[in-house]
Amino acid sequence: MSLILTIDTALSEASVALSQDGRCTAVHLSENPFKHAEFVHVAVQELCKQKGLQLQDIDAVAVTAGPGSYTGLRVGMASAKGFAYALSKPLIAINTLEVMACRALQTLSPAHQEIRLFCPMIDARRMEVFCAVYDRSLKTILEPHARILDKDSFKEALKREPILFFGSGSAKWKDLEQVGQENFTEIGQLYTALCQLSAQRFQDKNFSHLIHSEPFYVKDFYNGAQ
Repeated sequence: MSLILTIDTALSEASVALSQDGRCTAVHLSENPFKHAEFVHVAVQELCKQKGLQLQDIDAVAVTAGPGSYTGLRVGMASAKGFAYALSKPLIAINTLEVMACRALQTLSPAHQEIRLFCPMIDARRMEVFCAVYDRSLKTILEPHARILDKDSFKEALKREPILFFGSGSAKWKDLEQVGQENFTEIGQLYTALCQLSAQRFQDKNFSHLIHSEPFYVKDFYNGAQ
């Protein structure tokens, strides 16, 4: 049994949720990327009141660690570490791209059931994206990195098998018209995927170092979601 507080402020849409054994039981959402800092603590208070819980009742705190908005990542990590430290609870930090891939698997349409590779993309301004490639077990096939897209991006990989692209950065790749429309999808909010992954990490006791954990920026001064 695990009750986990999850915090996602990596992208333009933010969420604070409570996860019971990997299933989201309550969530508060924000679509204002300029108010993530004030949103998180108010949302935590409201969730606890809504569920009749004390913060001390949670078993861990999970957060999307990046890549994403530079400011958003700092807000999320600082909040998660603050709660974890104050409550003496473990911290679970998960790469945003992995959370996106998990969400794509959760929302996989019948048309995409045969696809085995998944490429989340986060807009990093101009023709650059933060991306990675995962398989169906969320094993990393291509490590998270920054990439400037051109018509030859993923050319060799796509010769071998289809890849499903999604996320805010995928529109840039779609505009290059090198891949069919069937290779793109929408995934929506990430909180259900963060709940699922954090429960798995908790069960495996795969915790992040409370003191040394830092946001995964990829690039030092990225602030693309704001």
